[in-house]
Amino acid sequence: MLLLGYDMAKKFRAKFTHVSPVWYQLKRGKDGLELLGRHDVDRQWIADVRQNGSPMIVPRVVLEGWPLDMLLDPAEQKQAIDFIANECKDMEYDGIVLESWTTWGAFNILDKPNLRQKALELVHALGTTLHSMKTSNAGIEERSMQLHLVIPPPTEHKRDARSFTRADMTVLGNSIDGLSVMTYDFSGPNRPGPNAPAPWIDSTLQNLRATYENNDAAPEVLLGLNFYGNDFTLPQGGGPIIGHQYVALLDKHKPSISWDEESAEHYFLYDGDDAKHVVFYPTLASISARLNTAMDVGSGLSIWEIGQGLEYFFDLL
Repeated sequence: MLLLGYDMAKKFRAKFTHVSPVWYQLKRGKDGLELLGRHDVDRQWIADVRQNGSPMIVPRVVLEGWPLDMLLDPAEQKQAIDFIANECKDMEYDGIVLESWTTWGAFNILDKPNLRQKALELVHALGTTLHSMKTSNAGIEERSMQLHLVIPPPTEHKRDARSFTRADMTVLGNSIDGLSVMTYDFSGPNRPGPNAPAPWIDSTLQNLRATYENNDAAPEVLLGLNFYGNDFTLPQGGGPIIGHQYVALLDKHKPSISWDEESAEHYFLYDGDDAKHVVFYPTLASISARLNTAMDVGSGLSIWEIGQGLEYFFDLL
């Protein structure tokens, strides 16, 4: 989270069930496997946010670098799990959010059935370990620590190995508590357009539903909701913007904002020094549409990230 994100977490703490600061990286250093990030931890901030045990503090742990040894070497797998479990215990967290699926996809781990199975077994073992541990922070009854897994939006293409499948869900069972689905970044500099078109979100949820229907052990699905936007140059180029940058563009260019019915997103055009620009950024209307979708399918929300939006966004939560 940006500094503003820390402030928003404190101010609107009652609106969240979980808060996940982006503190940790699990990676290989020159001396072997290491968990980095404790230097970013602010214990006073944790105490300010988590009053009477709520919301839960579940820091993100992102897997970086070459991941194969961690999957093939049982000793290194145990070391990775121990690093995370001990950090949760020492820092009195409520669990973690694991971001590893994208890394495994980038290194073609998920394309190979035996390695994919090893990856799932690692997640299962980590979840089982965390579930066996109890939170110890004051003000609440003891409860098991949690594991949430970040996954990309599943597609209907059976050859897309990055998609999370029903078979994956079967292996993980009840070892995870939540699936955080990255339903954003549909467009990019090479293909400017909406951040998360409504039909794409619907299709993603439909594909994901096939992985957990009639599965009593399925975790909660969390629909990814971006609080950032994009300022694209046309025909290609540009990149992400956050709240204060969006407001600055409005102040400078005084654009006419349009509603795209198909994507259910607002956008505007302006002439820059280099090229024509198109800006897509969340609004109350676009957020409301996605909240309604989440409620219709019974999913939760996973916001990326709370410091990148405008304060009045929280009025809808």
